[in-house]
Amino acid sequence: MYKMDQRISGRTKLLGLFGTPVGHSGSPAMYNFSFWHDNIDCAYLAFDVNVEGMKRAFDAVRILNMKGGNFTMPCKNIAAELVDKLSPAAEIVGACNTFVNEDGVITGYITDGVGFVLNLEKNGVSVKDKNVVILGAGGAATAIQVQLALDGAKEVHIFNIEDEFLDRAKSTKAKIEERVPNCKVTVTALKKTEDPAENVEVLAEKIKNADILINGTIIGMKPYHEQTLVDKSLFRKDLVVADTVYNPEKTRMILEAEEIGCKVVGGAGMLIGQGTVNYKLFIGKEMPIEEFQKFKAENK
Repeated sequence: MYKMDQRISGRTKLLGLFGTPVGHSGSPAMYNFSFWHDNIDCAYLAFDVNVEGMKRAFDAVRILNMKGGNFTMPCKNIAAELVDKLSPAAEIVGACNTFVNEDGVITGYITDGVGFVLNLEKNGVSVKDKNVVILGAGGAATAIQVQLALDGAKEVHIFNIEDEFLDRAKSTKAKIEERVPNCKVTVTALKKTEDPAENVEVLAEKIKNADILINGTIIGMKPYHEQTLVDKSLFRKDLVVADTVYNPEKTRMILEAEEIGCKVVGGAGMLIGQGTVNYKLFIGKEMPIEEFQKFKAENK
């Protein structure tokens, strides 16, 4: 039987998740089970840290000699400024969600986009030659936008409220158009509102012609689980609706899309996809995904 106390020792290496909120995260369960399964002397914890606390968090990473870990919203962009090195993809995106500490040198990676596209593919959805609408311009959304273009999406239409991330979206548009000129990219501002009906007009044209709609924001995640950015009047049966949020398993947007008959893809599979890539960076071997999923099913 899986028991944490059977694995912790005086030499246990620490890994962790940094961001806020993190109480909902499935990462500790996934990584700790995998460490136990593979007899790896490591432990993974979640730390609730905001952007202002990230510099001190990095001091702690160095003092504790943490082996690695992850960053979630809203800390992915500031993390990219604090690591010692960035992978090529993370450098393009300007954010990182994963770090590895090798002899005191901290390297930041971005695995959000790869994990998300892998999850779509596992659900029978290809992004090649597709027209995609994506909501959000934070670290995860930006990584997905770049990956969509690299994997052959025909059009990527970015929507974000008028905040500091809107300029990031415009910068991402320029980078994609420079590196992947065959991909058309647009950036449009959304009204900051809790009523999705107020943004129907600005979203309608792009969603009408889209093959895939993606929520890359925290809207739908607890404590925003009663909110959505898309009025259900914009859904249609031949639209694929995907979310990056995995807790709750089905967000309001996903539930309303299901009501209309859309093909939906929740965010849980993205976590697994990212986890597979991250585990290899942390440990150097494949994550025991099937065993973990079986464990989860048996312990619901």
